[in-house]
Amino acid sequence: MNYQQWELGVAAEIKSDVLWRVEACRLALLASDLAWQDVGKLAQDRRLLGLSDQLYRSVGSVSANIAEGYSRSSGKDRAHFYEYALGSAREARDWYFKARHALSEEVATQRIHLLTQIIRLLLTMIPDQRMTTLRETGVIYQTDGDSREASIPVPAENPLK
Repeated sequence: MNYQQWELGVAAEIKSDVLWRVEACRLALLASDLAWQDVGKLAQDRRLLGLSDQLYRSVGSVSANIAEGYSRSSGKDRAHFYEYALGSAREARDWYFKARHALSEEVATQRIHLLTQIIRLLLTMIPDQRMTTLRETGVIYQTDGDSREASIPVPAENPLK
């Protein structure tokens, strides 16, 4: 199954949500569907039950944390959840490496590449979100009849709310 084939099977309600525009989320959902198949194969070997459980939990956590973070109102909060997603993506990539003997080198490599792509996107998204709370605008103020522009921090959000 390629991306285009997979996307055809995604529910319209999911694709109509603004979150669908976030590439990292789309790829994480794809990874989760692929992991479902992989975990089914891994779970057939009793020795790999723990590995398959950890793999599925970590892969599923990536899109879940992106979705939760995207729904937060501040960049700082969004970045926090995107960091959780980043940790889960790295964990999932580690589990796929460990599962390569049971899944095949080719399948594991494909999944590792997909997760690496998600990781790269998250590494861009996190600092972008952190910047939204760090951007400060200057204000004009007057002292003794002198008007000057100052870089006095103006909170992005009302701290009293």
